[in-house]
Amino acid sequence: MSAYGGLHVLVDDDPRWGADPVAQARAACAGGARVVQLRAKHAGDRQVLAWAEKIRALTRARGVRFVLNDRFDLALTSDADAVHLGQEDLPPDAIPAALRARLEVGRSTHTLEQARAARDEPIDYVAFGPVFATGSKDTGYSERGLDRMRRVAELVAPLPLVAIGGIGPGNAGEALRRGAAGVAVISAVAGAEDPEAATRSLVEALIEAGGP
Repeated sequence: MSAYGGLHVLVDDDPRWGADPVAQARAACAGGARVVQLRAKHAGDRQVLAWAEKIRALTRARGVRFVLNDRFDLALTSDADAVHLGQEDLPPDAIPAALRARLEVGRSTHTLEQARAARDEPIDYVAFGPVFATGSKDTGYSERGLDRMRRVAELVAPLPLVAIGGIGPGNAGEALRRGAAGVAVISAVAGAEDPEAATRSLVEALIEAGGP
């Protein structure tokens, strides 16, 4: 199983959620997530770094991988395992080789064309979505569907594919059965009444589908 297989919980600073990213990360780690990804779209650099350092400590204690969105400089500073780059972010091949050796890279994709391009980039995993309809993250793309996700998984192999968008306990296992190595969630955990229990339910769904 890839280091980026299993459940990815995106913890973010959306004011809709009742807990800050550190509290979300604590619940995700306790619930069995394999990857915690910090997505901060509202806070400044100082606050993001403070959160990242606390989340790094939490994830290291639990043996969970830590990914930081968008900013490879803050990912390096906080000793994250990886940076996750969107289509509008710095291209992966623009990260200096010496720094790239210290930091793995994930890449968001939404179309077959973007997936083909990502396959040739210096990255470690590909995210694809939204697989299902979602209101947590505005990508500007409509629901992609499981069939297209499966095609992308085949296209980018042997890179692992992480499905994102509208994932919950009822469909997480199906994403794995269709070729995803892992699934990523936001509101399924951050918006839950009990985020730790919600994480655990997602992990159990993946295990039932043959995941880690």
